[in-house]
This record gives sequence, structure tokens and C-alpha cells, in this order.
Amino acid sequence: MSGQSATRDPAAVQFGESAGRGVGPPTGAAADPGLLTPVPAVRLSPAPTATPPVRAGLDTTAVLPYASSRASKRTRWLRAWMLTVPVDVAALLTPLLVTQNYWRGTLANAALAVAVFATGGLYRARRHLSILDELPSLCGRLLACGAVVAIIAAYRHDSVPYVSGFMHGVALSAVLVIVGRAVTRKLIIMARRRRWLEHNAIVVGGGPVGVELARLLRRYPQYGLRFVGCVDVPSRQDAGGLPLIGTLNDLEHLVRLLDCDVLVIADPDCPESTVMEFLLRPLSARCDLWAVPRLWGSRSHGGYPDHVGAIPIVQIGDTTLSGPRWAVKRASDVVLAALALLVLSPLLLLCVLATFLDGGRGVFFYQERIGRYGRPFKVVKFRSMRPVDEHESQTNWSIAHDRRVGPIGRFMRRTSLDELPQLWNILRGDMSVVGPRPERPYFVEKFSAEYPNYAMRHRVPVGLTGLAQVSGLRGDTPISDRARFDNYYVENWSLWLDIKVVLRTVAEVFRGGGG
Repeated sequence: MSGQSATRDPAAVQFGESAGRGVGPPTGAAADPGLLTPVPAVRLSPAPTATPPVRAGLDTTAVLPYASSRASKRTRWLRAWMLTVPVDVAALLTPLLVTQNYWRGTLANAALAVAVFATGGLYRARRHLSILDELPSLCGRLLACGAVVAIIAAYRHDSVPYVSGFMHGVALSAVLVIVGRAVTRKLIIMARRRRWLEHNAIVVGGGPVGVELARLLRRYPQYGLRFVGCVDVPSRQDAGGLPLIGTLNDLEHLVRLLDCDVLVIADPDCPESTVMEFLLRPLSARCDLWAVPRLWGSRSHGGYPDHVGAIPIVQIGDTTLSGPRWAVKRASDVVLAALALLVLSPLLLLCVLATFLDGGRGVFFYQERIGRYGRPFKVVKFRSMRPVDEHESQTNWSIAHDRRVGPIGRFMRRTSLDELPQLWNILRGDMSVVGPRPERPYFVEKFSAEYPNYAMRHRVPVGLTGLAQVSGLRGDTPISDRARFDNYYVENWSLWLDIKVVLRTVAEVFRGGGG
């Protein structure tokens, strides 16, 4: 080393002290065999102009996974919000220990603040934790919540001393929330650094960004991710740099084998549509998904940015409905379906009578449809015509212009009244109020073969109405457009989106826009 000391990255090794000058591998420097793997040096051509420059830290870096800690295996189910939410609630309710005079306002302020924090992303997972990053958002939301409750209190009590006393409690709780946040952030960072709390992560993409992400995750455990390997397309397996543990085709198997919790999308050497095809498979879809933005210079105006080292990173929303989100949707479905059956019972009886007068007995029509995860179920509708046989029922695409449909049946189809019995399917759990419309097995098989993204719509329960239907995609409209709208709904679900679809459905019914 000719008297010069070598400084080495503990997460990676640079092969060649002067890589840019074409010097051979270093001698006399020991590397940690558990972290690093030697990569043979490439003999450079004598002609300097024919040798591409080697980028130190990227093309010549190899990073290997490391063994997980015993503690992290027992804490895989933990999330940061499980500590943050109780501390926030305790801080917001602390004024009750001082005085009981403002207990209604204190409870209202606590409930409103937690709700505003949740909708504002203050309970979302973050890789880089710092109270200074959260401080502006925290202060603004605390001030807004306190002001709203104080205005209501002033209107109800019309007493300056009462509002002043309440605001003292709000100020105390705000200070305690900030202090509590600072403490919880320190505790989480400490647990991550000691590897008591870490989640297995696979990096998707073996290019320069993937290499740097792997090095940073290996070197800095405070990000809470344990690098377990990298996957990419087969063309990158022999490219050098970051060793691959498999290809994208192996991702499902590796997620299960390595108990992976997190997938980080870096720079895979394939189109985004190809990556999404693998990410939407059942096991991969259950992992938390993070991605490096393609345009590093761009800046999100929603929330505050997150990063790993100097690499910006964003969390991608759930691509499936599960956990608390599914519980909220299911609860809203049951409440809305039960209320609709109760309120619309006179209308349902009129429909039963009209259908009976139009075609005699058998007012209900049962047909097999495909629901969530491809499970078949029997959908219930008011009969608008009688099919010749079961084959016609399963394979006839549309009866909109069928002469066998009488005037009552045509009116019920135009106003979507024939769909009302499906409220019973919703109560049973076969369907949801809003979701992709259910289709028959024959057409599900046909469309799944013709349109690659069609089957992905079955990640959620099928619905009485859907985003595609209220967007004009009913009857003889392109299946590819329907699938695109259905998958957009799945990946961007919110309770407000369901409410919007229901309101637009009601407007369509009054306009007579049914099929």
C-alpha cells in the first residue's frame, strides 16, 4: 500500500485502489468475508482510449446479505404506528389529569387530531425518521384541530374564561405530542440500529441504483430494512456488480423462502408493466412496496419526502384490499346494504309484483358468477326474461336488444332495478357495494386469456356497481377499458372513492342509464 492507509466501506469493497487508473486489485487489505465477496479484476486493454471508465462504488461493488437477528424474527409483525398512536392519544388526553372541566373538548380534540394525523400520513411507515421532518406538519395540524374545537366551544359556551382555560389544555397536549414524537422516534431508531426491529427486503433491480440501495441498507440499519438479496431480469445476472439471488420469475418463491416483508423497486432492466405483473401476484402483493422515483429531480408536494441515504424513496399504496382497509370496506358494505334493504323494501315488493305479472312464477334469476380470488357464487337478480337453457344463460353476452325482454323487464334493466336483489349477496359476503362487476365463468376465462390484466380485477370482491360502469363502460364497451378502470379502482381504493361511485350510480339510475 506504499505507506498509505486504506479506508473501506463496511458494507462493500472497492476492487482496485485506483479503479479509474486501471490499477490491479489491492494487496495487504483484509475484507470481511461475511459481508463481501471478491470479484475478479478485469485486465484492462493497453490502449487507454478503449477502456470505459469504472465508476467506483457502483460497477466494482459487491454487497452480500447478512443473517437476521433473533429479536427481529419475533418483531416482524410490529409497525411504527403501533407505538406512535398510543403515545399521541396519551399526550392528547393528558389535560384530563389536570382538570375535568373541559373533558368534552379534550376528547373531541384528541379524536380529531388522531384522524387528521392519519389522513395526513403521519402514521405511515418511514425509512428516514426525524422529528424535525415531522415538526411543521405536526404543528400545523395540532393548531388547526385546536382552533376548530375552540371555535365550537366558544359558540356553545360564550365564555372567554372557558375558552382560555380549554386552550391552555390544548397547548399542553400539543407540547406533549411533540415531545412524545421525539421520544418514540429515538426509540424506534435505537431498536433498528440494534437490529431488534428490521424487515426483510428484496431490491428489484440490479443496476447502479440497486447497488447503492443495497450498500446503504447493509451499512445503515436505522432504515429498518435488512437487505436479503436482489432480483432482476436474466440479462443482468452476468453484468457484474450486485449478485442476483434470482430473476423476477423467482420473486414469489423468494418472498416465501426469505420471509420477505418489503419490496424496493430500484432500476429493473425491463418495462414497468412487466414489473407490475410480478408485483401483483398474491405473495408479492402482500409485501410493503417502496420505489425509487425515476425523476430524482422531481419533488412531491404531498407530505414530506422520504429517503435512504441520498436516494429518494416513496411508499406505494396497497395493491390489494386487506387488513384494516378491508375491515372498513366490509363494515360499510354491511351497514349500507342493510339500510338499503330496509328503506327500499316497498320498492322491492313492487318489483316482485311487477315481475310476477310480467312472466309468472320464478321472479328471481340465479346465475353463477366469479367473485374474489376466482371463487364462483350465485348472483340474484329480478328476472327480465327466461333463457332457453343454461348454455344460453352462461354464454349470451347481452340481451339488451332481445325481443323476449318485455316492457317491464326493459324498464327494470334501464333503471337497474333488476340488480337490487344483489343487496342480499352483499350481506352474505359474496359481493361489495362498489367493485368490479361480476362476470360469468365462460367470459372470465375468455377475457383472462385475451387481456393479461383482466384477472387482476379479482383481487377485491365484485360489486353491485363499479367505477367502470359509472364512467360509461356498460354493455358493448371495450373489455380492456373496463379492466383498466377496475384495476385503477383496486389500487386507489378509499372510502371516499366508494361514496363517489355510489353517488354517481344514483345519478345514472335517475337518468335511466342502465344496460
